[in-house]
Amino acid sequence: MGNVIGLEELLVVRKRLKNEGRRVVFTNGCFDILHRGHVEYLQKAKALGDVLVVGLNTDNSVRRIKGPDRPVVEENDRAHVLAALAPVDYVCLFGGDTPYELIRALVPDILVKGADWPVEKVVGKDIVEAAGGSVKTIEFLPNRSTTGILERIRKKSSH
Repeated sequence: MGNVIGLEELLVVRKRLKNEGRRVVFTNGCFDILHRGHVEYLQKAKALGDVLVVGLNTDNSVRRIKGPDRPVVEENDRAHVLAALAPVDYVCLFGGDTPYELIRALVPDILVKGADWPVEKVVGKDIVEAAGGSVKTIEFLPNRSTTGILERIRKKSSH
């Protein structure tokens, strides 16, 4: 089971992992209403390295990005559920609209985003590649999204 940790502790862990020669994979997201698409994405991300760190948007950050009705699940619950998933080693909350500052501090070996992002637009690409790391994208499982789940719930409750 993974750990929910703050940035300061994460940087201590990162230094140790680097000394051990372990490859750190980083991805980020809101992970609101966890579903199969999230789980398969995280499994594929973890397979790219040794340790998976997930940057998790805070509630305020999610509201700015997704709108006032989101997130459905509050940040501490989202963090603990994510951390309990087998592929996830560490979860670190961040409050910005992007994880740029977190990536700059962590400098992961491999930066991962969903394939809906063109590699050249992945936030933090400059940092990771300048340090000799790589940026990868992962295809999403079709027809799996929190937005889709919420739409189905709204349709069913309006009948």
